[in-house]
Amino acid sequence: MKLAELAASNHASVDFQKLSFDAPHSPDQDAPDPVRHPVVVVGAGPVGLALAIDLAQRQIPVVLLDNDCTLSTGSRAICFAKRTLEIFDRLGCGEPMVRKGVSWNVGKVFFRDEEIYRFDLLAEPGHQWPAFINLQQYCVEGYLAQRAAQLPLIDVRWMNKVVGVEPQPDHVLLTVDTPDGPYRLKADHLAACDGSRSSVRQLIGQESKGRIFRDRFLIADVKMKIDRPAERWFWFDPPFHPNQSVLLHMQPDGVWRIDFQLGWDADPDEEKKPENIIPRVRTMLALAWGMDVPFELEWASVYTFACLRMDAFRHCRVLFAGDAAHGVSPFGARGANSGVQDAENLAWKLALVLQGKAPDALLDTYAAEREYAADENIRHSTRATDFITPKSAISRVFRDAVLELSKHYAFARALVNSGRLSVPATLHGSALNTPDSDAFDSSMVPGAAAIDAPVRRADDSAGWLLRQLGDGFAAMLFVGADGADLASAALRGAGEGLVTLKVLTVLPAGSVASAAQVALPDCVVDNHGLVAERYDLRPGTVLLFRPDQHVCARWRHATPEAVRNALKRALAIT
Repeated sequence: MKLAELAASNHASVDFQKLSFDAPHSPDQDAPDPVRHPVVVVGAGPVGLALAIDLAQRQIPVVLLDNDCTLSTGSRAICFAKRTLEIFDRLGCGEPMVRKGVSWNVGKVFFRDEEIYRFDLLAEPGHQWPAFINLQQYCVEGYLAQRAAQLPLIDVRWMNKVVGVEPQPDHVLLTVDTPDGPYRLKADHLAACDGSRSSVRQLIGQESKGRIFRDRFLIADVKMKIDRPAERWFWFDPPFHPNQSVLLHMQPDGVWRIDFQLGWDADPDEEKKPENIIPRVRTMLALAWGMDVPFELEWASVYTFACLRMDAFRHCRVLFAGDAAHGVSPFGARGANSGVQDAENLAWKLALVLQGKAPDALLDTYAAEREYAADENIRHSTRATDFITPKSAISRVFRDAVLELSKHYAFARALVNSGRLSVPATLHGSALNTPDSDAFDSSMVPGAAAIDAPVRRADDSAGWLLRQLGDGFAAMLFVGADGADLASAALRGAGEGLVTLKVLTVLPAGSVASAAQVALPDCVVDNHGLVAERYDLRPGTVLLFRPDQHVCARWRHATPEAVRNALKRALAIT
């Protein structure tokens, strides 16, 4: 299929798993000298596609190289968190993903044959997106590829394998192999999003280091018609798989993901055989739900837990994101979600550097912030793995005691770890943050990712806070019922000569916007009071958001000078 055909197609009419893309000959292949591009992204998975789309929406041309002409095989990453959905919404493809995916907020934890407790990841109202959707990775890639095909600044080149990477002082020289033969090109910056076996990482002599856990898990995707709620079910030591753990998720189209712990001594090739998988699934259905239903095995894989990362995510003009930079055990859905957050962090910084609006030092903060986030994810993933797969008798005794106590005591439930589910990292120590000079009660400290809330626009239409903030720098000003038109105008000038600064004026619940406020470029009413509650707002409070919608400064009363200084800090301008 040609990308132009995918761009114009109806989502429902495309089987992303069977999609194959044409690999047209690029004019770069016939150029006498290597053609230079601002950004080359390697890897058309979720991370590479998200990065390319984000850059293109910021008016940065991108060449996206992939060594294949198809999307991923099998379901692979399936759990996409609310923060990731918010990013996908900004990229223009969140809504079709949510329509196709299975939305869920509730999880249940079982010990042996008994449910010991349940949890709700989004118990409060006032959020646009669910806590998670389950959607096969190839579908996510398909929607992203479709969006990329709609953007003329993205040049996707399938069947283009990077076989040489030569960093130079002011560019990176690439050698690319294709069915028509090799060619070379130059990139001002190279973004390696080519997965855990990253060829770019190998070609520049780097490696990922960390811990490999002595255990194996079987993933089995089975298709069956059963009437069960869309929830996350996790069993410790169930009767249908004694002394091991099992995880169950519903996917779209009647497909269910089952993860069976196998133990380190299991033979991966044997365990993947249908004649060994089918009895496991049949026993599980019989003992867990008392069912004997027909099912089909769609896909299976065996994986080993590992928590790894590169020492540094930036190597001059080569930047690493997603699994190319870091890897975690799958419980907790931290792999793809953190990779998409890598892409979001990198895109705005790279765009501003290329546009001459920020110094090269801003790219150093990409590495520092996302290395910090990777360490947090690895820490959570390691603890989950140690709890799920105890490797000593005393560890097993402790874990089982915690599970028994959690039936009756809330304190013990906090110790149960079946995979702490993905949340965005709060970038506490970022050099881009301006420390608080005023007292706040909210958890929305500088470095925290924004939380959405419903609002009403000045024209009385319903909206959402994050969509109103947009994808650039934004100052959110909370005013009293009498308004603050002059304050809003003064703040808008704080970005002059630096960046465009949006000023979002927020009126308290119950307010009726005045004619002057309606005329403001951006004015909303906190219709349900949730914006004020979630951000600890009082009249005069200002919060400054980065283009990736992380808070970078906040004040009870902000002067234009204070906002301007915070903008310089967030741009790494010294």
